[in-house]
Amino acid sequence: MDSIKSHEEPIFSTMSSFSGQASAGTFLPVSRSLPLTFNNDAGSDSVSKAGDTGDRTLQRRHSHQNVLLDHHPALNTASVTKPFPVDITKSPLPTEFLLSPEANNSAKVEEPVLPKSLEYISCLTHLAVFGILGAVTRYMLQKLFGPNVAQVTSDGSILFLDLPANMVGSFLMGWFGVVFKADITRVSEFLAIGLSTGYLGSLTTFSGWNQKMLDLSADGQWLYAVLGFLFGKKNITSLIHLLILNQPYVFTATVSVAGLFLSAYSIILGVETAKGFRWLLRRRASSSEEKKQSCLKANTYKRNIMSMILMLTLLMAFLIVSATELVKEFDKGTNKAQLWLGCLVAAPGVWIRWFLARLNGRGMGKNGQYLRWVPFGTLIANVAAASVMAALATLKKSVDTPTCNTVASGVQFGLLGCMSTVSTFMAEFNAMRESDYPWRAYAYAFFTIAVSFAMGTIIYSAPVG
Repeated sequence: MDSIKSHEEPIFSTMSSFSGQASAGTFLPVSRSLPLTFNNDAGSDSVSKAGDTGDRTLQRRHSHQNVLLDHHPALNTASVTKPFPVDITKSPLPTEFLLSPEANNSAKVEEPVLPKSLEYISCLTHLAVFGILGAVTRYMLQKLFGPNVAQVTSDGSILFLDLPANMVGSFLMGWFGVVFKADITRVSEFLAIGLSTGYLGSLTTFSGWNQKMLDLSADGQWLYAVLGFLFGKKNITSLIHLLILNQPYVFTATVSVAGLFLSAYSIILGVETAKGFRWLLRRRASSSEEKKQSCLKANTYKRNIMSMILMLTLLMAFLIVSATELVKEFDKGTNKAQLWLGCLVAAPGVWIRWFLARLNGRGMGKNGQYLRWVPFGTLIANVAAASVMAALATLKKSVDTPTCNTVASGVQFGLLGCMSTVSTFMAEFNAMRESDYPWRAYAYAFFTIAVSFAMGTIIYSAPVG
């Protein structure tokens, strides 16, 4: 993320450093464009909002429209204030730089945007549809790389079933959630939210990752559980037999790195490859292609309504198919029953995470002056989902009935799997790592993992009657 480099940097240069966010439809307050003398950590909230900001973008846009109507009589037809003569109000300085892009382009808007209520409905439907698609993709990757097909991952190893989904989702987040997010937003902001927060956020799951480490620790493999966050199985075995066993015993593994490092390097690889592809596109770009791209923008009232109707139709179709298949498979207690139940409860998980994302960049204390760099929304979503997943895992072991296993596993896969995320977590981690304070990335990652693991361990240790 861009940040302010010097106290002596001009104001307008500082404002241009946030052009990527402004293009995404986010209204930037004046305090964000002032030098560092007014805010000693001005880039912190930008770093913490690298992954998601929830519904704050919608709130700011509608509040900004109200501000424009209040402060610009030419835009407010209901104003009864008589304007000053032209020769008095005319400024000798160019005023287009003093107004926001929305104010300068207000005369170019041909059709009004959706009302606030319809924008929320459109956002929620896009999140639900893409969230279900992300959960289904995660299930397919589990089966593809699982013990029955590729035999790369399994429930009994550190290469857990959700590892391929976390890697693929983090890689794609580098493309569509970091490099090309502003371009997708210019086409449709709802599509950008659906892809990054909905699809990629649900494709990856932090709670499943944490649960696998808890399962390993519950089986007495504490050293594997701790090192499993950082290293692969082969490296761990080598380390153990060098330091403890001192025997030529080697565990066979197909991947040498797992968990945090694999996901982190996946998003780094995604960002770098996306930048290269973007460079190639810019070299081949022409004015005619730019005109063609402008035709794809869904920035009119009619196109937004059509997009919302399409998403509502798809959502109803997904829910009907999931409910029908769940009725057929529920009594069998198969993995398909867990999948269809997970699809039915996936949308609330995405919605909870999206609304919690409004806490990212808010900070703590009066006026949020402390820890603005911490994405509290993502942190709360991941820790809460991991804790509830541990509680359901404990419930399954204590009850141990087919019905309980199906319901609990379906909720774990759908609701909690979509409520927690690794792709957004990695986007925030990568933004912090590239900022002026790279230590924050590792502090944020360690705190999230440590708190989630500690909460899960406490829940596992609680007696169940």
